[in-house]
Amino acid sequence: MFFWYHYGMKDYRAFIENLLKEASAVAMHNFGKVSGVIKPGDNNQVLTETDIEIGNLIVNRVKVEYPDHNIIDEEAGVIDRRSAYTWVVDPIDGTSNFASGIPMFGIMIGLLEDGTPIAGGIALPAFGEIYSAAKGQGATCNGEKVFVTKEEQLLNSLAAYGIDGHQENPVVTRDETALLGDIILGVRNLRSSNSVFDQAMVAKGKYGTALNRTSKIWDNVAQHIVVVEAGGIYTDFFGEPMDYSDPVSKTDANFTMCAAAPVLHGQLMQIIHAR
Repeated sequence: MFFWYHYGMKDYRAFIENLLKEASAVAMHNFGKVSGVIKPGDNNQVLTETDIEIGNLIVNRVKVEYPDHNIIDEEAGVIDRRSAYTWVVDPIDGTSNFASGIPMFGIMIGLLEDGTPIAGGIALPAFGEIYSAAKGQGATCNGEKVFVTKEEQLLNSLAAYGIDGHQENPVVTRDETALLGDIILGVRNLRSSNSVFDQAMVAKGKYGTALNRTSKIWDNVAQHIVVVEAGGIYTDFFGEPMDYSDPVSKTDANFTMCAAAPVLHGQLMQIIHAR
């Protein structure tokens, strides 16, 4: 049984890597040639034709290869097969960047088993990078092992923070930026692409931490397992475990996140919980 399971993980990982390479080619073919439209009801959400094209590509491949599995795609919605396995897809993360011709965008494919991330991958097409991970196998970038930073002082680390403005409730944004000020004072410098580029840099050991308080399930599953398999910790913003249980019911739920090297995660939690 062990060998069958291990082979299955390798199979998922290879499938994800190959699909991300194909999706990356589509993204780069269209990069700089498309414009975005604002999704109704949310000024922070942008959609392009490429989101739809890549989403259809990934969903259709999963349907063929794993016809009994559930699928969640940011744009296409949910296919519920009542399976223990759920593929979670973000065709383009950082669509605002992509639509503006900014290279900090990515593609994410993650796989849950009973709410636990077991395989996933991130493509950064503009950088020619494919990150992948499977439970117990570590994380790689273009086939080379990656690890979170060994730096032990948050004050010596770069941090990334993705933030959206809440025009409908400005108090939320003002409260969030007050805490962000404390975080900035506790790190070396702040960066923000507000895309999976930031979490990839945590997995690669370039950033010490990345945080976000406004995201969806498709923004998290793939990067979650990549960061963890690179030796990091991935929790909600306040340090609690991520809850992906019954994932097909959580497409409207807000997810917060904090990805970091273990020692830095603890220091960050001290700052967050001091306020």
